[in-house]
Amino acid sequence: MVGPPRRRPVHACLEATGPYGDAVALFLHDAGHRVSILNPAVIHAYAKTQQLRAKTDAVDAALIARYAAKEQPAPWVPPPVELRELQALVRRIDALHGMRTQEANRLSVATDAVVRDSITALIATLDAQLADLKQRVRSHLDQHPGLRVQRDLLVTIPGIGEATAAILIAELFNKAYGSARQAAAFAGATPRVQESGQWRGRASLSRCGPALIRKALYFPALAALRCNPTIIAVRTRLAAKGKPKMVIVGAAMRHLIHVAFGVLKSQRAYDPSWSKA
Repeated sequence: MVGPPRRRPVHACLEATGPYGDAVALFLHDAGHRVSILNPAVIHAYAKTQQLRAKTDAVDAALIARYAAKEQPAPWVPPPVELRELQALVRRIDALHGMRTQEANRLSVATDAVVRDSITALIATLDAQLADLKQRVRSHLDQHPGLRVQRDLLVTIPGIGEATAAILIAELFNKAYGSARQAAAFAGATPRVQESGQWRGRASLSRCGPALIRKALYFPALAALRCNPTIIAVRTRLAAKGKPKMVIVGAAMRHLIHVAFGVLKSQRAYDPSWSKA
């Protein structure tokens, strides 16, 4: 008896869309296809070069197909199960934090007693959920030796606590990088310079990678500017050049990634003498 013909593997490319795209990518990968996940900013920039006059699902699909055929983007490799579970937890925590902020803002302007009671009850529920999820993250990291070692190394860096370490492990250091600069570029923490002739625009972060990483690093960067010798040295050098505050904060975020990369690559705890390097 002859079975149905086997389909040849295809090169499937899709934009990074978080859990929705990840599920499709994993399904295609497990079916034996080559999968590439593309940064939406890259496709957006490529669309401008094509001078497209319409934007529909069909047009976008054809655009991604042309880009993939021309550029042959690298294949995506799914992270291990324990890393995917950690990603799900930290993303859920981030979503609940956003919901809590929205409700807190509503509470600040609500005047009706019934509405205030409703908002207060919902905030209490969200707080309970957040506490439970954060405990689950700690337990998850403790149960997996590889993840636990990464966390224990990252929290030796002044400014980085357990919550930030979990996000960095799940969202940034879930893949191999050839250098710390590559890791910072993926996080969108590298400077974006704007120049044309004699005109120079203000430098800003490229913001090309997952926003969750940059969000997670903002307050640790502020803390590191006060207590981390390596980052304090960066602040001193940039302040002497007259750089504005937000440029210094962006540089602190970038250098925290560099330090984290060094700690994980060397498998050594943070050393304050690195600030003299």
